[in-house]
Amino acid sequence: MNLTEISPGLVIQGFTPPLALANFKLIAFDMDSTLINIECIDEIADAVGLKAEVAAITEATMRGEIADFKTSLRRRVALLNGVSVASMERVYAERLQLNPGASELVAACKKAGMKVLLVSGGFTFFADRVAARLGIDYAKSNQLEALNGVLTGRLLDQPWGDICDGEEKRKTLLETCTLLGIQPSQAIAMGDGANDLPMMGACSDAGGLSVAYHAKPKVREQAMVAINAGGLDRLLEVLV
Repeated sequence: MNLTEISPGLVIQGFTPPLALANFKLIAFDMDSTLINIECIDEIADAVGLKAEVAAITEATMRGEIADFKTSLRRRVALLNGVSVASMERVYAERLQLNPGASELVAACKKAGMKVLLVSGGFTFFADRVAARLGIDYAKSNQLEALNGVLTGRLLDQPWGDICDGEEKRKTLLETCTLLGIQPSQAIAMGDGANDLPMMGACSDAGGLSVAYHAKPKVREQAMVAINAGGLDRLLEVLV
């Protein structure tokens, strides 16, 4: 499909804008580097002087160079052994910010009657707070194990499974559609990394909408909308 830049930093492919926001009933967001400005795991690693090492693995994973997200995440989480929960609190308070347009886009979607899903390969410590802050309806993410206020370098199993990877994101989006009694064609999925492609594909393949936000090249190429400049709310330039 041909890529078309309809305005500076906003690229579309495979459809003619505008689309009707009323046709959609669900929007699913990745968190790290999509709804928020940081990769939380990289900033946590900074507390033990391992940010560069962890960030290099994160970057390679998001570019799709490390195909097994679960193995990649376990490698990175193991390096967090000994980090205090207090250090995570400081990351949230001092480094984590909503990306531009996040509040505006979520508010517009909710005003239109849509449900909002946050599904993240990051951590509940941050994801649950971001979800509460934005009034997001559903959230799924990974849970770090901590004992006596210190991370163990392990993840906790949850009722749905062990790690929220790309396949779990896709599964969660489809399960949420079923819960709401809607089709994937009525859903929007938005992310920036390779592990977001399965849920983005579940939308676009069914006639829904996939959106890349300041994304890795592989993700931009496959998305129906690529926001390469400006805030998340630029999606509203193709939805009325």
